[in-house]
Amino acid sequence: MESNNKTDWQEVASTIKQLGKELGFQQIGITDTELANAETYLHQWLGDNQHGDMQWMALHGTKRTRPAELVANTIRIISVRMDYLPPDCAQMQAILDKPASAYISRYALGRDYHKLMRKRLQKLVSELTGMTGEFGYRIFVDSAPVMEKPLAEKAGLGWIGKHTNLLNKQAGSWFFLGEIYTDMPLPVDEPAKNHCGDCQACIDICPTRAITAPYQLDARLCISYLTIEHQGAIPLDLRPLIGNRIYGCDDCQICCPWNRFADFTHEKDFHPRHHLDDIDLLEIFEWDEATFLSNTEGSAIRRIGHERWLRNIVVALGNCQTNQEQIVEALKSRRQGQSGMLQEHIDWAIERLGG
Repeated sequence: MESNNKTDWQEVASTIKQLGKELGFQQIGITDTELANAETYLHQWLGDNQHGDMQWMALHGTKRTRPAELVANTIRIISVRMDYLPPDCAQMQAILDKPASAYISRYALGRDYHKLMRKRLQKLVSELTGMTGEFGYRIFVDSAPVMEKPLAEKAGLGWIGKHTNLLNKQAGSWFFLGEIYTDMPLPVDEPAKNHCGDCQACIDICPTRAITAPYQLDARLCISYLTIEHQGAIPLDLRPLIGNRIYGCDDCQICCPWNRFADFTHEKDFHPRHHLDDIDLLEIFEWDEATFLSNTEGSAIRRIGHERWLRNIVVALGNCQTNQEQIVEALKSRRQGQSGMLQEHIDWAIERLGG
């Protein structure tokens, strides 16, 4: 967008924030593109191989930390957040305490957030264009090499906590992030201040000790990584620590004091589907691939595929100390015809249950 001396960029920024809230975003902030500190941290993290199988984190050179290299002429980033915690789902700790039930990360209980947020951001841009004229932009919702949390922190949406998630004093951490890269010279917001203090509840609660130090996460140990991103066999020493978590892990968020202030989502699409907020492991273990694809249509869960879905459930079944005979029978009945990787997990679970 060509700069116009008559353009009131402060008014444009205010309009963006008002439109964003009307479209269902709980907060909108604006920042510049300077990410030198985040770049240093990222390179160190990658150099220590703490990204595990996520090779895409090491691709694209410096485009991830230098926005103008990813989208030419970018000088500002509009960062948005949208709450996702459903009000009508089972209590999280109660499910974690029920070993025969499946725990699925709260963000994945409903429809996939990517398309919903992208459509809302596109609508924001369209409405803004009608007011200001054409400008350069590109929309991102976890869809490209974007440092969304450092950008959101700089835009004032919250601070990166010791668990490496973004935290907000009024909203906790149960929210999604999205971005608009733009060439508009908008005024920037003040960065958020850190309010973790001496608290280290997230470090103490982590089942696999993936938070190796404040603000340091080893993805290779993280249950969210192991159950979602990791494509192969789950390491033997980590399987017992996974418990009944079959897709993601929310422990570091559940225990965070700031989540006492979190609001429930108003988006119906984020509410639980197919009773996935409280469902028996054996019930979903019986889903064949067609049932899995049908029940996860439009869901973030579908991306891991049926094999990894079963792998995760098998680990959880192996950790279940109730209905052991029934579980062993179910495991044996599903073993034939499975991949070698899945058969190995089934054998581990059967042996663990004394079968």
